[in-house]
Amino acid sequence: MKLVVRVIEAKNLPPTDPNGLSDPYVRLQLGKQRHKTKVIKKCLNPRWDEEFSFRVDDLNEELVISVMDEDKFFNDDFVGQLKVPMSLVFEEEIKSLGTAWYSLQPKTKKIKNKEAGEIRLSIYFQQKNAAVDSYGNGDQLSHPRKSADGATDSPSRSSAASSSSSPSREETTSSKEEKSSAQKTLTGRIAQIFNKGSSDMPSTPSRRSIDSEQFEIIKEEVSEIKTEDASSNETFEEAMSKIQSADQESEIPSNFSGGLLVDQHYMTAPKDLNTLLFSTDSNFLKSLAEVQGSTELQVGPWKFENGGDCLKRLVSYTKAPSKLIKAVKAFEEHTYLKADGKNFAVLASVSTPEVMYGSTFKVELLYLITPGPELPSGEQCSHLVISWRMNFLQSTMMKGMIENGARQGMKESFDQYATLLSQMVKPVDMKDLSSSKEQALASLQAETQSDWKLAVQYFANFIVLSTVLMGLYVLVHIWLSAPSTIQGLEFVGLDLPDSVGELVVCAVLVLQCERMLGLISRFIQARAQKGSDHGIKAQGDGWLLTVALIEGSNLASVDSSAFSDPYVVFTCNGKTRTSSIKFQKSNPLWNEIFEFDAMDDPPSVLDVEVYDFDGPFDEAVSLGHAEINFLKANISDLADIWVPLEGKLALACQSKLHLRIYLDNTRGANVAKDYLSKMEKEVGKKINLRSPQTNSAFQKLFGLPPEEFLINDFTCHLKRKMPLQGRLFLSARIIGFHANLFGNKTKFFFLWEDIEDIQVIPATFSSMGSPVVVITLRPGRGMDARHGARTQDEQGRLKFHFQSFVSFNVAHRTIMALCKARSLSPEQKVQLVEEESETKTLASEESGTFLGMHDVSMSEIHSCTFPIPASFFMEIFSGRELDRRVMEKSGCLNYSYTPWVSEDNEVFERAIYYKFEKRVSRYKGEVTSTQQRSPLPDGKGWLVEEVMNFHGIPLGDYFSVHLRYQVEDLPAKAKGCKVVVAYGVEWLKSTKHQKRIAKNIVQNLQERLNLMSTVAERELVSK
Repeated sequence: MKLVVRVIEAKNLPPTDPNGLSDPYVRLQLGKQRHKTKVIKKCLNPRWDEEFSFRVDDLNEELVISVMDEDKFFNDDFVGQLKVPMSLVFEEEIKSLGTAWYSLQPKTKKIKNKEAGEIRLSIYFQQKNAAVDSYGNGDQLSHPRKSADGATDSPSRSSAASSSSSPSREETTSSKEEKSSAQKTLTGRIAQIFNKGSSDMPSTPSRRSIDSEQFEIIKEEVSEIKTEDASSNETFEEAMSKIQSADQESEIPSNFSGGLLVDQHYMTAPKDLNTLLFSTDSNFLKSLAEVQGSTELQVGPWKFENGGDCLKRLVSYTKAPSKLIKAVKAFEEHTYLKADGKNFAVLASVSTPEVMYGSTFKVELLYLITPGPELPSGEQCSHLVISWRMNFLQSTMMKGMIENGARQGMKESFDQYATLLSQMVKPVDMKDLSSSKEQALASLQAETQSDWKLAVQYFANFIVLSTVLMGLYVLVHIWLSAPSTIQGLEFVGLDLPDSVGELVVCAVLVLQCERMLGLISRFIQARAQKGSDHGIKAQGDGWLLTVALIEGSNLASVDSSAFSDPYVVFTCNGKTRTSSIKFQKSNPLWNEIFEFDAMDDPPSVLDVEVYDFDGPFDEAVSLGHAEINFLKANISDLADIWVPLEGKLALACQSKLHLRIYLDNTRGANVAKDYLSKMEKEVGKKINLRSPQTNSAFQKLFGLPPEEFLINDFTCHLKRKMPLQGRLFLSARIIGFHANLFGNKTKFFFLWEDIEDIQVIPATFSSMGSPVVVITLRPGRGMDARHGARTQDEQGRLKFHFQSFVSFNVAHRTIMALCKARSLSPEQKVQLVEEESETKTLASEESGTFLGMHDVSMSEIHSCTFPIPASFFMEIFSGRELDRRVMEKSGCLNYSYTPWVSEDNEVFERAIYYKFEKRVSRYKGEVTSTQQRSPLPDGKGWLVEEVMNFHGIPLGDYFSVHLRYQVEDLPAKAKGCKVVVAYGVEWLKSTKHQKRIAKNIVQNLQERLNLMSTVAERELVSK
C-alpha cells in the first residue's frame, strides 16, 4: 500500500535562534524511508505545501514527523514531533485522516507542558485500483490530498484512531508468533486486512510510542472534526453574503504574468455570472467536462477556513487523453480573493501530480469578474478576464518545455471554455458599444447650483461669522459711544488707538477683514473658472480623446474645515483641460466632459492631477495624481473606471476618481493608406514600413495595442551584471528590449517621454571594445522595466546600458533622432529617421525575421543528398534525442537547446549552447547560437537559418557566423532530399586578420558539416 503525506503548514512554532525566529523544515520517517521538506528561512508560521509518499509493508510501523530548525554551524535544533501509527490510519473507514491541525509534542516527557506549536497535515492511504472514498457528507471530494478541513480552527490534533482502537492491548505468546509469520507473506497481510475486525482474531501487539492520554485526545478531536464537516451545509448564496460583509474594500488583484486566456464581456450582471461559474448548484462545470471529455468530475462544497477569513472549495476530475499524454487526474483548489457584490476574484490552483514532473509545478488561474460598461438597452454587462501563470515548486531544467506545453494546453482548454460560456450567456461585442458613447455622455448632467446657494455654503464658516460679529460689535460701540477728544498726535479725521488694548483690537479687525476679502476674491475667481466642455466639439481629424469626469471619493482635506475645494487638471500631449472647482467637498460630483483636439498619433499617457484651490495667485496643493497609460490599459476597460490616486495625502485617504475615457480614431479603416500617402508627400520619397506580420509579432511580443507600429530593431547586448544578447525594438512611442536565452526570457519597454538623457560611453575592454549607449530615465519613471536597468541612483532614476550593436552608428543615430522627436508626430519621427539613418537598414528584414540574415553575403559551402524525405532529415533539428546524438558525435559537448518557440505563424526560433571538443577546436570554445526554422515558399522543404556567436576563442567577439540550411525534396522519381548549406561571416569589428579568420572558418565548417552529414545519414537510415 502507498501512504501519502502532505505537509501543508505550521503555526506558533517556538523560536530557537537568538533573533527570535527559526529556520524550520519537516523531516518524515517511516521505517527506513526518509523525506524532508525545504527550509523556510526566519519564520515561525511556515508554509511548505509539499507532498511525499511511502510504501507501507507493515501496519505496525509508525510515521515519525519531526519539525527541525536548520543550523549552518551546529547540529539542527529539535522543535517538536508527531508519531502516527499506520494501523490508526488504516482503521479509519475511508483510510484517511483528512486535513487537520496536529499538536507537536516535545521529545521527552519531562518538558511535556512546553508548547511546541502545531502542524497541518493530510494523511491517507492511496490504493492503486480503487479511489479513496469521500468522507463526511457526500459532496466532499474523493481525493483526500486536496481535501479541505472544515475544522481548521480546532485547537490541535496529534493523531487519529478509530473508536475501536485501544492504546494498549494484551497478547499471548502464541498469537504474537502467528501474526509475525502471517505478515511475512502477502497472503498473511491480506488476511490481516480482511479479518482485522473479527472478534476471534488475535490482536497485534502495539509498538506505538504514543501514550494513552494523547490517544484519547486524538479520538475526541477526530470525532469533533467529523461532526463539524457533516454540519457544513452553508449554501453558496449564504457564503457569498458572508464574504461580502467581510470584504473591507480590498484591491482587485492584477492579471497574472502568463497572459490572458479569456477577455470577454457578457450580457449579464457580475453577480449572476459569478453564480453561473462557481455555484455548487450550477451545471457549467459538468457541461464543460462533457465538452472537454473529462470524467470523474467531483465538485466539493465551499467551506470557510482560517476562522472564516478564507472561502475555498476543491474540484477533481480526470482529464481526457491527448496525443502527448494519457488520461491523468487533475485537482483544483478554488479560493475567493475578493467578492463585494460587484467585483469577484477567484484563484484556482491546478495540480496534475501524475504527469511527468507534475510534482514540481502548479498552474495558477485568476478569474476576474468586474462590471462592464453600461449597455444602450440599460442592461448590466460583465467583464470576465482569465489569466494564468506557472508556479514552480522546485527548480527543474525542463522549465521552458513545461511552460510551453502548459501554454498550449491552456489555450485549447479555454477556447472550449469561452465557446461553451458564449452558448449560455450572450457575449457583448465591444465594437457595438461605440454608439453608446454618445448616450453615456448625454446622460451626464453637470450639477447646477445658484451662486447664492454656493455663497451661503462657502461663507458659512468660523472666519466669516467671527468677522461679521466683530464688525457688528464695533459698529454698535461706535453708535453708543460719544466722540473722544483730540489728544496726542491725533487731529481731525485721524483717531489713533489710545491704549495697547485698542491697538490689539484694531490689528485683529484688520487681519479678519483681509481674510474675509481673500475668501470673497477666491470665490469670484473660482466661479469664473468653467471646466466642462459640454457642447464644444474637438477640432481636426485623427485620434480624439474624450474624458468624462464623474465624481471623486474620499479626497484629502488640507483646510481646518475638514473639506477641500478640489478641481482636476487633465494633461495629454502637452494640452491641458481643467475642471470646475467644487467648494467644501470631500466627495464632489462633477459630471463634466472634456475633449482634446484631434492628434495625429494615439496618445501614450493621460496625466490626472487633483488640486485644492487656494486663490489665483497662491501655489495649489496637490491632493493626488494618477497616470492612465494607453499602451498598458485596455481601451474598453476605460469606458467606466475608478482610478486610485497616488501621493501621500491620497494614499492616506484612499482617494479615487470616477472617469469615463474614450479614444477614437476618426480616420477609419484606411488609416494606414492615409498615413503612407501623407508621409511620402512630406519626405519626398517612398517610406518602407514593416510588413503586417512583423508589426503583429512586435505588438504581441510587448502586449501593445494594434495601432503601434515598428520602426526599426537592432541586435545588441543589455549590460547588467553580465551582458545579455537580445534585440532592441524602436517604435513611435516606446523603446523595448527582448531576449530569449535558453528559455529564460527578458522583456521590458518604456516610453520615449520617460527618457531624461542619452549618453555614449567610449569603448573599453570591459565593454568588449564596443561603445555603450546609456539611457537615463526621469525620476520614478519606467519602474516596470527596472529589472533590465544596470543601476538606479539616489533620485530614483534608472539607467540602461546597451552595447555591442552590429552597426553602432546607425543604431545611435536612430535612437537620438526618435528621442529628439518624441514630442513630434509619428510622420515627423520617421522623417527624421529617414534623414539621419541608412535607408538600407530600415528597408531590410521585410519578411519579419529578426536574425538579420539579409545583411550578410552568403556562399555555398556544402551540398549532399539523402535517400530519405526532407521531413525525416528535419529530425536532426527537432530538439529530440536524435538531434542530441548527431551534435555530440559531431564534436559538440554539453549540447543543450530551448524548445522551438513560434515567432510567427510558420516561423519558429530556438537557442542552442555547446562546447567544442579539442579535436574540433584546440581552445574548446563555447558557442551560443539562434536558429530559425520556416517552410520553403513552395512547401516542399524547409529553411533553417542560424547565427553562431563564439566565446572563449581568440577574436571570437569580432565576428559571428551565419548558416543557412536549405532542405528540399527531390522529384518523385529520385526519392530523397537535397541539403544545401550556405555560410556567411558578419564582422562586428574591424581587424587585419579577417582573411586568416575567414579561411579558418571555412576549413572548420567543411570538416564539421561533412562529419555531421555522415553521422546524420547513418542515424537516419538506420532509423
